[in-house]
Amino acid sequence: MIHLRLVVPPDVTPAVVDRLRHDERTTHLVVLPGAAVQPPGDLVTVDVAREAASDVIEGVRALGVGGADGRGGIAVEAVDATPSPSGERAERAAPGAPDDGIVWEIVLDRARSDARSSWSFHAFLVLATTIAAVAVLTDSAVLVVGAMVVGPEFGPVSAVAVGLVLTRPRLAWHALRLLVLGFVGAVAVTAVLALLAHAAGWVEPGDLARPRPMTAYIWTPDHWSFVVALLAGCAGVLSLTAGRSNVLVGVFISVTTVPAAGNLALALALWEPAEMAGSLAQLGVNLAGMTASGTAVLLVQRVLTLPSRIARTVG
Repeated sequence: MIHLRLVVPPDVTPAVVDRLRHDERTTHLVVLPGAAVQPPGDLVTVDVAREAASDVIEGVRALGVGGADGRGGIAVEAVDATPSPSGERAERAAPGAPDDGIVWEIVLDRARSDARSSWSFHAFLVLATTIAAVAVLTDSAVLVVGAMVVGPEFGPVSAVAVGLVLTRPRLAWHALRLLVLGFVGAVAVTAVLALLAHAAGWVEPGDLARPRPMTAYIWTPDHWSFVVALLAGCAGVLSLTAGRSNVLVGVFISVTTVPAAGNLALALALWEPAEMAGSLAQLGVNLAGMTASGTAVLLVQRVLTLPSRIARTVG
């Protein structure tokens, strides 16, 4: 279930309440006249079946709540459980399974957050890239996995896909810029650290040239690298739209983005042109594959959810 908290202008409260009251997919409707202070209005709360949340929100907006004119507002929260007969009835009235219901407002809001630059994003990306560089030097698969989990890069990747599918070009551009600047900064910082380690005698060019059976794949992309990136992008976007964030851990471990950035930083510091090119190719293949498949999955989901809304509107 999805919980909606609405600040409704008093002149449209009767229409909003009437619409929600007669929608079988809603329950637990509460109206508190004059309770909202900023913006001023009536407070209306209601629980909605997840599959119907976006449709109900669109209907409320059409009545004049939370629009561009700044009148009223809408807050959306996920509800872990609604152990009541009325909640079960509302769920049965909404077609489809809850996990298949996409709340586009939540998807868009999360994408906007993921496309926003922050110190924590850059810090995590630098830390992940540095861990990946150590993994390359020690030929440690365990550290590679650790670097993948720490890396926050899938957020901007998914935000690019959301921006493209929902025709938000500024969102897509901001996410893409964050992704590029984030990796450039992380590689630069890690390369400087590698140079310091080289000056201290901890790292030598031969450390990259020696056989590395556990991490050689990081800078040697092949057709399977692109296939895995496509699959990971699909899984990542599905986890976001279905509200299953635990799946993202598997997505992080699947793709060789941060490890490639760590290898690139070392190759720059120790000037190994072959590994620079291979690392860049691996990084590009994974980012492009995830973005392409994520966009395709979102587009399919968007198209599949439109006919039911159009049918309800016409009806």
